[in-house]
Amino acid sequence: MRALNLITLLLVIVGGLNWLLVGIADFDLVAALFGGQDTALATIVYVLVGLSALWQLVPFFKAMQVGETHAEANIGTHR
Repeated sequence: MRALNLITLLLVIVGGLNWLLVGIADFDLVAALFGGQDTALATIVYVLVGLSALWQLVPFFKAMQVGETHAEANIGTHR
């Protein structure tokens, strides 16, 4: 579960950075790397980023339930 959380968090960060580049420079890094927005590979990356954001809602709401201090104190201790 920890590996999945780290992978999805990384994909959410990639998605956020991509949107930053779109907003600042009108440059879609995912599309540039994978041959355009309409390619199958770019679509897969977009879908994986979106699914990762949904997955990250689980630890977000768990952290909201236990409180921020408790959640941060236990980072890295749960598997």
